[in-house]
Amino acid sequence: MTHDETGWDLEVRPEKMRRWVVVAAVVVMALHIFAALVLRGGGDTGVNLRVVDQIAILAIGVVLTGGVLLFTRPRLRAGADGVSVRNVVAERHIPWTDVRGLFFDHGAPWARLELPFDEYAPVVAIQARDGELAVDALERFRELESRYTVPDRNDGGAVRRNDDGGAARRNDDGGAVRRNDDGGAVRGDD
Repeated sequence: MTHDETGWDLEVRPEKMRRWVVVAAVVVMALHIFAALVLRGGGDTGVNLRVVDQIAILAIGVVLTGGVLLFTRPRLRAGADGVSVRNVVAERHIPWTDVRGLFFDHGAPWARLELPFDEYAPVVAIQARDGELAVDALERFRELESRYTVPDRNDGGAVRRNDDGGAARRNDDGGAVRRNDDGGAVRGDD
């Protein structure tokens, strides 16, 4: 999908997990259909299943299949308005002012969106098992992050909205590091 169709600059969904979930859903439904068709007569076992029982087995299969298919929902979308993270059930919209980065923890199965006050939101849509697709999604997200946010040096590393349309700002200090001559003291708002 393009930006014009969705209104988002980036939309990511997990690839491998979606394929495995669809296969699992088909298997669950097939097993329940098979069970409903085979478990009919009583024979020597004493079990007497009727048509209502067969329908119940099918209904349970439909419910379980629907539950399995919930795992196809994870999605990450990013655009000028912020970041939208939908995991299995709920969707959360996060403005760029609250985004501190998108990272993979060591050994983590999926990425996490860093938020203020040491909080984070898991991003199931970007999974380590997707390999290059996950790396590409991280790179594209970071490009958007740099376009829509700039660090605000007055509030301890927080991010504020960049409304310059993605233009780069010039740094006139020649890359020099500024020295803090206060001896490490904390300045107050006198």
